[in-house]
Amino acid sequence: MPPAELPEVHPATASKPRLSREVVLAAALALIDAEGLDALTMRRLGQELGRDPMGLYRYTANRAAVLDGVSELVLNELAIFPDDPDWQAQLRRIAHDLRELALRHPNVVPLLVTRPLSTPLGLRPLGTLRPLEQILSLLIDAGFAPADALHVYRAYYGYLYGHILNELQEFIVDPEENEALLRLGLHRLPPKEFPRLRALAPVLVDYDGMAELDEGITILLSGLAARLSSRA
Repeated sequence: MPPAELPEVHPATASKPRLSREVVLAAALALIDAEGLDALTMRRLGQELGRDPMGLYRYTANRAAVLDGVSELVLNELAIFPDDPDWQAQLRRIAHDLRELALRHPNVVPLLVTRPLSTPLGLRPLGTLRPLEQILSLLIDAGFAPADALHVYRAYYGYLYGHILNELQEFIVDPEENEALLRLGLHRLPPKEFPRLRALAPVLVDYDGMAELDEGITILLSGLAARLSSRA
C-alpha cells in the first residue's frame, strides 16, 4: 500500500512566523530601520508579516501602541546596572552604549526623543521608564539627594540626545571635496558675519562622534563629582 501523500505546504504559508507581540514589534522595528517612521502603518506591517492587518490588533491596539512598543524594544537593548558602585564609569558606559544603539537604529532616535513629550510620565510604557528608575537608583546610591539625582538625569540625557541628534544629522555637502571649507558648504557663509565658524571648518570636517561624546561626558562627570564632593 503506497504511503499517504502529505498535504502540500505553500512556501509563503510555511515562511509565516507564528504571531506574537514580540514578532509584531520586531517586524515594526525592522521596517522603521529600513524605511523610516513614516513607512510604518498597520497595513504595511501586515504586508511585511504576510497577514491581514486586522489580525495585528490582537497584539497591539493601534499604530501609537506599536510605536511605544518599538521604543521599549530598542531601550531594552540598553543595559544599566544600578548597583555598580562606580557611578561615573557606569554613566560613561551607558552614554557610549546609547550612542551605539542610536547608530544601529537611527530612524528610531526621533521617536525616543519626541514620543515622551506627548505622553504624561506615568502613562508611558514601563520599558521606557526603566532607564530613568535605574539611573536614579545609581545616583541616589552614590550619594546624590533624590531631587539632585533627577536634575543630573535630565542634564545627562539632555546632553546625550543632543549629541546623538547632532552626530546623526547630515552635515557633509560634498564628500569628494578635499577642501574642508568647500566640503561643508561653509564657503557660502559671509566671511564677515561668520569668521569663527568658517575658521573651524577643518575641525568640523574631522568630527569624531565617539571622541566628542567622551569629551562631553568627561566635562559633565567632573562637574558632578565636584558637586557631590562639596555636598559631602
